[in-house]
Amino acid sequence: MSISFNKAHDVFSLETPNSSYIIAIADGFAGHAYYGKKIPESNAAYLLRTNEPPFVPSKNERERISFYDTFPCEYPCGGIGDFRESALNVRTVGGHNAVCLQYVSHKITEGAAELEGLPSVTGTTRDCSTLELLCRDDVTGLEVTLLYTVYEKIDAIARAVRISNKGKEPLYLTKALSASFDMDNRNFDLLTLHGSWARERHINRRPLTPGKQGVCSIRGEDSHQEHPFMAVCTHNADEDSGEVYGFSFVYSGNFIADAQVDQFNSVRLLMGINPEEFCWKLEEGRTFTCPQVVLAYSPEGLNGMSHIYHDIYREHLIRGEYRDKMRPVLLNNWEATYFNFDTEKLISIAKEAAGDGIEMLVMDDGWFGKRNSDNCSLGDWKVNEEKLKGGLNRLVSEVNKLGLKFGMWFEPEMISPDSDLYRAHPDWAIAIPCRTAGLSRSQYVLDLSRPEVVDYAYNSVAEILHSANIEYVKWDMNRQLADIGSAALPSDRQGELFHRYVLAVYSMQERLITEFPHILLENCSGGGARFDPGMLYYSPQIWCSDDTDAIERLSIQEGTALVYPLSTMGAHVSTCPNHACGRVTPFKTRGYVALSGTFGYELDITKIPAEDRALIPGQVALYKKFNSLVRTGDYYRVASYSQNNEYDCWESVSRDKKEAIVTFVQVFNHPNYHSRKLYFKGLDPDKKYKVSYPDDAADKREMPDSFTGSTLMNAGYTLPQMWGDFQGKLIYIKET
Repeated sequence: MSISFNKAHDVFSLETPNSSYIIAIADGFAGHAYYGKKIPESNAAYLLRTNEPPFVPSKNERERISFYDTFPCEYPCGGIGDFRESALNVRTVGGHNAVCLQYVSHKITEGAAELEGLPSVTGTTRDCSTLELLCRDDVTGLEVTLLYTVYEKIDAIARAVRISNKGKEPLYLTKALSASFDMDNRNFDLLTLHGSWARERHINRRPLTPGKQGVCSIRGEDSHQEHPFMAVCTHNADEDSGEVYGFSFVYSGNFIADAQVDQFNSVRLLMGINPEEFCWKLEEGRTFTCPQVVLAYSPEGLNGMSHIYHDIYREHLIRGEYRDKMRPVLLNNWEATYFNFDTEKLISIAKEAAGDGIEMLVMDDGWFGKRNSDNCSLGDWKVNEEKLKGGLNRLVSEVNKLGLKFGMWFEPEMISPDSDLYRAHPDWAIAIPCRTAGLSRSQYVLDLSRPEVVDYAYNSVAEILHSANIEYVKWDMNRQLADIGSAALPSDRQGELFHRYVLAVYSMQERLITEFPHILLENCSGGGARFDPGMLYYSPQIWCSDDTDAIERLSIQEGTALVYPLSTMGAHVSTCPNHACGRVTPFKTRGYVALSGTFGYELDITKIPAEDRALIPGQVALYKKFNSLVRTGDYYRVASYSQNNEYDCWESVSRDKKEAIVTFVQVFNHPNYHSRKLYFKGLDPDKKYKVSYPDDAADKREMPDSFTGSTLMNAGYTLPQMWGDFQGKLIYIKET
């Protein structure tokens, strides 16, 4: 078992293959002693520094507050004198805000912790074990259970918290974070992901400085702008070396990820539900469960951290039929037609697509109600038979006859003011009484804290899915939450609306994949605003961004792949000039970038140039040839266009190191330059490899017939020079 308890010294050791996480109990307080490279089990309690001033309260009561404000607490509470950021704040009915937790007992079990109603990483008794630390505040009767699931073969630890009211009156949780982590600052940098619509998840790295820094969202989703992830890394850490500590939040709503450097140059890292506009009434005998945070420690730089997250999410988060399966090559009609389509237009696109090896047609927005623009009909989930002559079943049947699967777009969480649903139930929209609610994309948000609204939204989708042979669902969410008010919640529970909303989305998607287990579900939120581990628990892939431009996608997909497996990234080849930025990029390059995702097309295949159209069968063949390697291999960042401003390169290496696929994109060419030299990664230094270009003619230069892995990684490989900007190259490395 990977968890042990040294009873003589009150020390818990949590061991992964290459890391140790140590908790020590001092004077009844759970303290964080160590997290980092694996060390032998020992009495590490001295690392808490309780053998020096201000000592523990039982030895120095006069400096209790100094103790609170310096102790490396495993789960710090507010109101008692720890003036750093807290993880837990509680208000009593009397209006007091202090809570002080003391260790009571613990339990170690095999298997993963289960979090009711929440997504979480899973595991069996063979691959993980869980520590439960029970702590109590005797004054309020609050009991807090700190949960740690430790994996035997992956350097990941999943943390969560259960908060129970064992007192005799209600308590109000005003802040309930999922994890806190104290450590000495070792010249750390803070790494986060930021952006906006059409430029999500760009990597931002800066030195940690005194004070508070971090990222957050209060938009009702984890947002285009910030992302529920942060990492701290030693200043010299790069892709392949240096220590990195990652924190990834398995949640799809408001979040906060904070780093605070205090006066003693200690770092406190916290992650959880954003406390702004949050207040949860915890009745006597009830329990609140905080979502999960997945920790990853890598002594081998950012690539090492990425491998940990890719493994834990591929093997222990993503579920269902498509978890380990190649996804069908689809064509989505959105950028091809927008709202201007009918049955015959879609069938004509499907006929052309079928001849080129495309396997699925997806009908996007505009098929229901009076939806000929984005100004109406959300909530009226009835097929518009003026547009789809003969109904949905006829369209699907005709597409199926062509040998293609059929998929559909939904936005179940929204309601248009111009809809039959809103006219019948205006109180079903989130709004504050007597205030004019703000529109975004001409729509409101349904109040999913109400069971009758959830049932309506889910049943509307389910009825459509039962009516025809639908094999794919794109679940979209195109606006953020504002004007937070529910007509059904009492005044002292209005602060629960944000979280209840997320729980309802989870419940609907759980119902969907249970009732329709063979459907491929792809989540989306105006592109990539809800690309998070919580959504991956229900859908194996998420639409990465509404920006499908191959060059813009380099930075978007680099940031995404820092945490998420390539198999989760919805990536399509679209038309040019690109609809988001107007750039013109070679069709071949667009294909190379999309091949490192789920792969599909977002264009009118009947209108693209003939020379581009001719490339589609070959792109589909490449996807089918290399998808298993991309989906299951170890991902390595070889070069970063976001850093060098010239070119981009990444690699997927098979677990047995017998083959690798490398994608190179020359963003900008330069005159009078030598050939570009690449240093490949992850190969076996002693194996012999042949290098080829599966989509190009053979290399006409005089080059060795084979290379050792050591040569390719250390001496490098020179690429043939390419003419022009935005050029790509696919490189295949195979053991000879």
